[in-house]
Amino acid sequence: MSLTLAEMAVDVLTTADGRAKTALSHAHAARWRAARDAGAPISVGHAEPPPRPARPERPELLPPREVPRRRTGSPEGRIALLHALAHIELNAVDLHWDIIARFTDVPMPPGFYDDWVKSADEESKHFNLLCDCLENLGSHYGALPAHAFMWRAAEDTAGDLLGRLAVVPMVLEARGLDVTPGMIGVFEKAGEAGAVAALRTIYAEEVGHVAYGVKWFNWLCGRDGVDPKEVFHRLVRQYFHGPLKPPFNEEKRAESGLPPDFYWPLAEDVATAPGTAGFR
Repeated sequence: MSLTLAEMAVDVLTTADGRAKTALSHAHAARWRAARDAGAPISVGHAEPPPRPARPERPELLPPREVPRRRTGSPEGRIALLHALAHIELNAVDLHWDIIARFTDVPMPPGFYDDWVKSADEESKHFNLLCDCLENLGSHYGALPAHAFMWRAAEDTAGDLLGRLAVVPMVLEARGLDVTPGMIGVFEKAGEAGAVAALRTIYAEEVGHVAYGVKWFNWLCGRDGVDPKEVFHRLVRQYFHGPLKPPFNEEKRAESGLPPDFYWPLAEDVATAPGTAGFR
């Protein structure tokens, strides 16, 4: 019997190994697209996602403040940065499949699922690009400790689709737009062309992921007849446990449809709240 989309999502979420998880993600995304293109779309269906995705034994997960920080001017520091980014991308794969499986009780148009399947597929590519970079430098994903900060956002918003859209694409992924140009500069200076190419691909595609969050957040607010900006401010204050830190990449945020009056009024507010920062 063919899997529903929600069952495909759970299939990815319950696969532990990163390379196996992303291979499954690519395969399910391809099946979804092929069925849509053939005019015989796969049912979204219903499935029970796990509270947390399956994870390999390594990397060891530590509280964010306990993850060692290394200077990016050294090869070891650049490996640590790539490892942290690979961990973020693997979490993003799970976050995008989780939004598909977890909120099937909320009626949404087919385009909603198209967007998040595409995002999950691209995040899978990003993870593998970064793993390739690590392996080319003599390391691998799992060689260094990481943290579980990103999944806290999923747990906090497990019962609130608007909250999930506000915190994950519109805050965490938007933060990626702010910091990635600086990281590209680090690897350009070091002459590491493979990492530069990988980060440029990620940077270009993450704009679309933020845009999907903005689009569906605004769509839901329009359906409910509420002000998106006011709802966004309320939900970020409710669910986000770290600062919104300038400088902001206003050009790329605008390209994604995220206007300054959404995030600037929160920057000082949230920066004074207790919690731990993380760029995604």
